[in-house]
Amino acid sequence: MQFNTKTIHGNQHHDASTGAVMPPIYQTSTYAQTSPGVHKGYEYSRTGNPTRHALEEAFASLENGNYGLAFGSGLAAIDAILKLFVPGDEIIATNDLYGGTYRLFTKVYEKFGLVFKFVDMQNTENISAQVTSNTKLIWVETPTNPMMNIIDIEAVIQIARQNKVLLAVDNTFATPYLQLPLDMGADIVMHSATKYLGGHSDVVMGALVVKDKELADKLYFLQNASGAVCGPMDSFLVLRGLKTLHVRMQRHCENGAQVAVYLKNHPKIDKVYWPGFENHPNHEIARRQMKDFGGMMSFTVKGNHKADAITVVENLKLFTLAESLGGVESLCGHPATMTHASIPKEEREKTGVTDSLIRLSVGIEDVGDLIEDLRLALLHV
Repeated sequence: MQFNTKTIHGNQHHDASTGAVMPPIYQTSTYAQTSPGVHKGYEYSRTGNPTRHALEEAFASLENGNYGLAFGSGLAAIDAILKLFVPGDEIIATNDLYGGTYRLFTKVYEKFGLVFKFVDMQNTENISAQVTSNTKLIWVETPTNPMMNIIDIEAVIQIARQNKVLLAVDNTFATPYLQLPLDMGADIVMHSATKYLGGHSDVVMGALVVKDKELADKLYFLQNASGAVCGPMDSFLVLRGLKTLHVRMQRHCENGAQVAVYLKNHPKIDKVYWPGFENHPNHEIARRQMKDFGGMMSFTVKGNHKADAITVVENLKLFTLAESLGGVESLCGHPATMTHASIPKEEREKTGVTDSLIRLSVGIEDVGDLIEDLRLALLHV
């Protein structure tokens, strides 16, 4: 089954009792049992819910995994992964990553004894230099948020295998439409399903997908024991969103390419960060491991003044100034004061997240209108 068909039919079944094409919203907390412990596969909705189960099956199908898990948020999904480890275990992470992930790592789990090493993974030799006998996980974002750096997943997999450590890939920006880390050999794929998978800015959710049953069983245990699950209505909304993922991502990519070229050629723009450019440091890796280059990008205005960046985002009209990304509507953000504000300034700026950086999530509107919106906003600087 090809990907475009999987988004609609992958691991999905019509409702057995009614023939409903879409899985019903099972808005229930508990399930009747005929005898203690004797039930029809469900006993309590924290442990399992038919609507959530249908979504988890769809997640697994799209990532070519065997087991999918849905959580109340992307950070809840990451939290479950971190609970696999014990004090003293080391995690090597991308140095350019989502601010909420950095906050969870450093402000929550460091005080419980986990050790985090943040590494520039554009050169994978930097990872090998940090591996010790205590290393248990390598955490990769690619493309990274917000600098759009590309990390060679297959090269990182070789390092992980040589050292017998787990590899988790945050696939939020790319989605399974653009890249499939499990097929390359990664152990865990994570998504903020709030973004492209849901696609309509109306739900908050996280997802994990794995192939290995032993690892899946550990994560299912943590999902149930910690209880950070999503509800049936949210599950229904994301399952609905998945069915148009392929057509949405195609338009995100098409629009993103045209917006990136426009910004690159604009006289007031200094730098544009988008992996589709041939002069992007790891463009060839992106071409090899991704189907296309996506609808996310960042840029700076010439002069690199924070005030100019604020002026641009305040004057955009179709690009809504808001947190998040990956919805059908275009969004803009100022990472230093929004998505990455939880990262100390000196650490942010080491990776290029300066006060003048603007991040765009290019939606699926008419691209001419989006470019005109940027043109008008840039007149103010």
